[in-house]
Amino acid sequence: MILTSEQLKPILDEYDRIRTENAMTGVRRRDQVYEEVPAIRAIDEEIASRSLARAREMVFSPDENIRLSLREEIRALSDKKARLLLKHHYPVTYLDPIYDCEACKDTGYIDGQPCSCLLRRMKEVLYGNSNMEGLLGQASFSRFRLDYYPLEAGPDGISPRANMEEIFHICRDYAGRFPEVDCRNLLLYGSAGVGKTFLSGCIARELISRNFQVIYMTSYQLFSQLERETFGRRRKDEEGQPAYTLSSFLACDLLIIDDLGTEMNNAFINSRLFLCLNERILQKKATIINTNLSLEQLNRTYSERIFSRLVESYLILHLTGDDIRIKKTFSSLDGH
Repeated sequence: MILTSEQLKPILDEYDRIRTENAMTGVRRRDQVYEEVPAIRAIDEEIASRSLARAREMVFSPDENIRLSLREEIRALSDKKARLLLKHHYPVTYLDPIYDCEACKDTGYIDGQPCSCLLRRMKEVLYGNSNMEGLLGQASFSRFRLDYYPLEAGPDGISPRANMEEIFHICRDYAGRFPEVDCRNLLLYGSAGVGKTFLSGCIARELISRNFQVIYMTSYQLFSQLERETFGRRRKDEEGQPAYTLSSFLACDLLIIDDLGTEMNNAFINSRLFLCLNERILQKKATIINTNLSLEQLNRTYSERIFSRLVESYLILHLTGDDIRIKKTFSSLDGH
């Protein structure tokens, strides 16, 4: 998916506005030059007249010599026009059509395919709709640092660094191969500050750069949005935030639910969470869940149906190590 028709329409409307403004600028330039240099108006009228006459001739006599003759006549008139423009201190291209993007002529498309300028605008919308602008500014696989993870082996005999190195490669491979991945869904769990959100952001950044539609929500934000849609209630702390609906969460290419387990759990949340996870599994849509809860805590906190979906349809990754945020804080205080 690139953009829905509703998301694309404002962009194409902007292209219409740009074309209209540039056309009006072109008319003003033409009128200015025609008033100052009437000979240029005469040349343009002569070019138009000869083109029309020759076109009529070719309908009845499709002679290649006629086409070549017309081309030479127009070239001579255009050269004369260019000399007049320069003589009156105008650039030779002053009366040419005006485009913000020469490649697509401000249409957004080249031979039916999106121009790079349209892809750039699409990407801006995808970043804006992802709800991850702040996180995406920092998150990238190139910025991920394994040196924050201890080398000492844990109770399972594996060091947090070795464990994270494997998880890092899994996540980077997941992003690189998306959507052709063996398992579309990831469950990242571990204590606070071990890199779950950052890794999710790395994946999101990679996917958005390739024009996939990503939505990031904390569990609090997700269920607040669904509650507002269901009951029509909007909380004060949501004022000014973009409104999402269940259909948005079901349709995006990747949904990231961060901090699952921090919300106030109840029957409504359990039913909506199951609906969201189950429908995305059925539609083969990818979901990443981050949580500080252990698997045992997830089993106790949510319904059996939810836990079974997580166990059956998610690649479960256990992140270990110390709180990186605390390490960074002490590192900055020490001047490192």
